[in-house]
Amino acid sequence: MDAIELMVEEHSNISRMLKVIRKACLGIINGKEIDYDDFEMIVDFVRNYADKHHHGKEEKFLFNKMVDEIGGAAEKLIKFGMLVEHDLGRLYIKDLVEALQRAKSGDCEAKLDVIANAISYTHLLYRHIDKENDVVYPFARRKLCKETLDKVNDECHTFEDQMEKIGNQNKYIDILQILEEKYK
Repeated sequence: MDAIELMVEEHSNISRMLKVIRKACLGIINGKEIDYDDFEMIVDFVRNYADKHHHGKEEKFLFNKMVDEIGGAAEKLIKFGMLVEHDLGRLYIKDLVEALQRAKSGDCEAKLDVIANAISYTHLLYRHIDKENDVVYPFARRKLCKETLDKVNDECHTFEDQMEKIGNQNKYIDILQILEEKYK
């Protein structure tokens, strides 16, 4: 599996977590108490699998090469599109964590912010994933030379091997499966 195929597969895992987030929020709307342990796992997954692991690979290995090799159109797409959306996702998660802390301290109104930030994150990421799968990745495949794509593949596989040695991928897939089972 090449690096881009792997990133598309990771998008599938991230999309599965987005469904969990939506169901957890629906539960709150329907009167359930916030399950802070579940939201802690959700935030851990988003920050460490979706962002550090997945977005980290895009930012370190693919996007910078697209900007350097392709130039103009890639630079606009990456710097003013994908990277802005990565940062916006980080902001939603930061605000979600703060809202969770306020809600846990008894601020009932903070539940609105929990739902608003969590759902905003899901909306952003669904659209973001579609853009990357349908536009950014095919653009990279068409415009990057074979040597550059090979380098992206090598860097990604080296990174994946390092993460596999510490059990990173398995940890987050396990979290995903636990939460999916709970939020069917």
